[in-house]
Amino acid sequence: MLEIEHLVTGYGGVPVLHDVSLKLGAGELVGLLGANNAGKTTLINNLSGIFTPMSGRILFEGQDVTRLTARQRVELGIVQVPEGRMVFPEMSVRENLLLGGINQRAKPHRAQQMEHVLELFPRLRERLGQKAGTLSGGEQQMLAIGRALMAEARLLMLDEPSLGLSPLFVQYIFGIIDRLHKEGLTILLVEQNLNLTLRHAQRCYVLERGRIAVEGSSDVVKNDPRTRSAYLGL
Repeated sequence: MLEIEHLVTGYGGVPVLHDVSLKLGAGELVGLLGANNAGKTTLINNLSGIFTPMSGRILFEGQDVTRLTARQRVELGIVQVPEGRMVFPEMSVRENLLLGGINQRAKPHRAQQMEHVLELFPRLRERLGQKAGTLSGGEQQMLAIGRALMAEARLLMLDEPSLGLSPLFVQYIFGIIDRLHKEGLTILLVEQNLNLTLRHAQRCYVLERGRIAVEGSSDVVKNDPRTRSAYLGL
């Protein structure tokens, strides 16, 4: 479904990612791992269309989307749940969800998608009229994922979904991620939490200093000494 070919990208003309290539098959749950400042968020922001790479290509179902805008990518079903949730704090839970389904492909199905989201996250149903900024961190993560699902995501990219959450909420959120994967959704899971990702992802890529250091099944990545090096600098 997704192919990244020899991607070079960065800020102010200074590369952060160097010759990065990776693939996701339809229906896969793939982890993108790495320590802080490895380039994980930079990569996902290039996939979302927030930034444009210096060179290389991004293909979605064979279509070159490298120069498409973020809005055009959402229309295709490429949707990001950003690090830190980034909900609209002064808007209600309902309004946040409805905004997620504003693109032309998703808009006709907003009522159906809303019911699906509220079935996944019953707590959001109880708080539909509540301002998003008053929710707990875990509830805001539910809302951010629900907003992405309202856009009828076909490739769901999750940036650090466990960040700042209690162990109970982390367990719940990853249970939802597993369920969405079983329903056939293609997921790119961007995480710093190594053990958590290895438990849930089928395959993983490990970024180190802007390059792919390790790739393979979760077992292969877990047992590769380069994974330890990428995290600990050893």
